Amino acid sequence: MTQSPASAAAATDATLDKHNMYDAIIVGGGVAGLTAAIYLARARYRVLVIEKDEFGGQINITEEVVNYPGIARTSGRALTKTMREQAEAFGAELKLAQATGFTVDDDIKVVHTTAGDFSCFGILLALGSKPREIGFPGESQFKGHGVAYCATCDGEFFTGKDVFVIGGGFAAAEESVFLTKYAKHVHILMITDDFTCAEASTQAARANKNITIHTNTEVVELTGNSMPRALTYRNMKTGELTHYHAPEGDTFGVFVLAGYTPATGLIKDIVELDQQGNIITNKQCQTSAPGIFAAGDVCVKDLRQITTAVGEAASAATHMEHHLAAMQHKTGIIPQHPAQAANQPQTSATEKPHVATAPTASNTSSTLFSADMIAQLNAVFARMENPVVLKLELDDRPISAELEAYCSELASLSDKISVERMSTQGTTSPHTSPSTHTDSTHHDTDTPCVRICTAEGTDSGLAFHGVPGGHEFTPFVLGIYNVSGPGQPLPDATRLAIQELAASTKIQVLTSLTCTMCPDTVTAAQRIASLNPNVTAHVYDAGHFPELKNRYNVMSVPCIIINDGEKVEFGRKTIDEMLALIK
Repeated sequence: MTQSPASAAAATDATLDKHNMYDAIIVGGGVAGLTAAIYLARARYRVLVIEKDEFGGQINITEEVVNYPGIARTSGRALTKTMREQAEAFGAELKLAQATGFTVDDDIKVVHTTAGDFSCFGILLALGSKPREIGFPGESQFKGHGVAYCATCDGEFFTGKDVFVIGGGFAAAEESVFLTKYAKHVHILMITDDFTCAEASTQAARANKNITIHTNTEVVELTGNSMPRALTYRNMKTGELTHYHAPEGDTFGVFVLAGYTPATGLIKDIVELDQQGNIITNKQCQTSAPGIFAAGDVCVKDLRQITTAVGEAASAATHMEHHLAAMQHKTGIIPQHPAQAANQPQTSATEKPHVATAPTASNTSSTLFSADMIAQLNAVFARMENPVVLKLELDDRPISAELEAYCSELASLSDKISVERMSTQGTTSPHTSPSTHTDSTHHDTDTPCVRICTAEGTDSGLAFHGVPGGHEFTPFVLGIYNVSGPGQPLPDATRLAIQELAASTKIQVLTSLTCTMCPDTVTAAQRIASLNPNVTAHVYDAGHFPELKNRYNVMSVPCIIINDGEKVEFGRKTIDEMLALIK
């Protein structure tokens, strides 16, 4: 499971509005953001962590962490899961939403998000970074069709093929080893004399017989037709050119793992940045704007590691405490956690949100969902307004039996969810209504499939092809919530823009259950389809639908296909970006 469904559902609670008052809002739920949340919440301040993708951040894709003091060996996901649990145990509130702007001129600052506006005394920016694009000829042309930026997300697409990794840092060293699980051979191309990360981090790559390291080497050009067919690279010392050609009728992969760019576009006019776009802070982790602090990979620093992010965040939170205390004294406002507000009088006129109490699960001995997952699911089920029906279209593959068991067990946890098996022709029982969406016709290549329908049998336009596990679990649960209602809150302008879509639009999203970028895109497509009967959003686990993958030469996920190939796009999309794409 990629992110807590309970946390995701909390981001959809429409009762949270701009009158919610926090001491501190942390923008970014990676290692730095979660650490700061632990420190501030433990100090009894009301803290909100806003994360647009997945709590844990970039480290979640790291399979093995061996240099975090006190922990001999763990995975990035396991480490950040514990951090998240610690933060929540101390009372920090976690919300999946995207920050869209800031109002910071007054003592009480406002963070504008896709889930509403939230007020606070202080903001801590832990925005992290995103993969850096190099700009060599052919990079943009073949993005998604052979050029990728995440080995965990896209490695499986290059099984049995040659792969070239561009970069010489920690990511290149580590993910090259990961790619040997799939690739025939991995070539690392770096412009430096050697790796730029610690020697210990490179040993596995140096020792792997399926990895060849090319130092002082730059890419000259990537060429091909619909897929990459040839790569030219040059030794920067000798000038010697090497021309690689894929085997006849085949292709190869290029993974750009050359570091990250700070995600500071949203705050570039608010705080001072250096030439590379990193946030400049003083020794107290304060930015140039009063009441705004920063920590982690988004700051100016020589070393970007878990340990440095944790250390900076702890320091930032500690110094931030002084600012928060001063603001409480100055304004007379002491923000309260909802649990505190329920047991004592309000200390300010700030309206507090209602938090629904999750019911007890009817089945806590699930074989597919842990007790922790069931508790999180119940938080979502408690908010659902109307029953939904999961209609299954199955074939004779084992994955169909897996999907049927998955949906049946999910339905056993809530009396608002039922399962109905459709015929192989896609027709429903006499008691169901025909679909009002645009692509209700069933095709053999679409099975197995689960469609989310209303209690009356009307197809919502949301469907998953395969089994929605891994990183697709939370988007699937949110899809059910959006069909049931009330659904994830949206700004009025965005909701109106969705409802105004008049043309029939078919959205297909190809995903991988291991991809950390897919959930955002899937959730965006589904939310649009849930509000407009002219739009459908069908999600496919690319590993089980090779015909669709091959038809559009998909070598990276998420891949968004609009109207059977009218447009094909790759990468993470917000709701507004998805709207722009389908318009």
